Amino acid sequence: MAENVSGSQSTYSLAPALRLPKVKSAAPSAYAQSLGLTDTVILREVVHVIDDFGLPEFTAVASGFGSERYGYVVTPNVDHLIRYYEDPTFRAQYRAADFILMDSRFAARLVRLLKGVRLPICTGSDLTARLLANVVQPADRIVMIGGTDEQAQLITAKYGLTNLRHHNPPMGFIKEPSAVEECLSFIENASPFRFCFLAVGSPQQEAIAQALRARATARGLALCIGASLNFITGHEKRAPLWMQKMALEWLFRLLQNPKRLARRYLVRGPRIFAHLRRSRVVLRKAPIAS
Repeated sequence: MAENVSGSQSTYSLAPALRLPKVKSAAPSAYAQSLGLTDTVILREVVHVIDDFGLPEFTAVASGFGSERYGYVVTPNVDHLIRYYEDPTFRAQYRAADFILMDSRFAARLVRLLKGVRLPICTGSDLTARLLANVVQPADRIVMIGGTDEQAQLITAKYGLTNLRHHNPPMGFIKEPSAVEECLSFIENASPFRFCFLAVGSPQQEAIAQALRARATARGLALCIGASLNFITGHEKRAPLWMQKMALEWLFRLLQNPKRLARRYLVRGPRIFAHLRRSRVVLRKAPIAS
């Protein structure tokens, strides 16, 4: 998207808070123009933007992205949509992303019910597995942030990778400037890469993705993929296909780990109903190739 962070920053300064100043000019920003909106509309209400890509379409886009430039992908689910509504910093991280892909079938159905907008689904888990299985070549430079050494070895063996670079930041690293700098420097030193999989949870992975853009050193496509590596390596069991199709994957995860996920799904999750009613959802169409 067009509104990216620019200018000098300290080595561990992450996404600045998104302040909403009064409109001084009638001229809309490039971000607003890309959506067919005015800045006044953006300032007056929260606007959720989702790109019009299903899994096959975005696999083709990612395959052709290359390593001449930097870009990053975010994959919103219900928890992300709630954070987007409530947290200006998180909104800034999403607005700086190149691609916003709907990760949640439950959220997509809710948006269709409440807003009348039909959203395509491209889950981070399916996308990660598809890229590793069908797009990545053995010698491609792949960067993996998060996950254990064992998981990195499993992925290397499973997909025949010969050029995977792995870094697992410590728990809570995002609050430690030196740990953040170590993570950013690791990714930049591994650049250019074909793909960088950021699997350190939200909002940490989005903060890292935006910081890489601000520093303007890394080249390649970074993807914020959450728990996807856990599913691929078998460290976490994914819901059966019938539950995925019925938008019940959240329920399967809750039953698997109620102690960790009960608050997220049962206490925090219901906020999405009120937030969506007060929000606007925009399906951003991909440009038509000439």
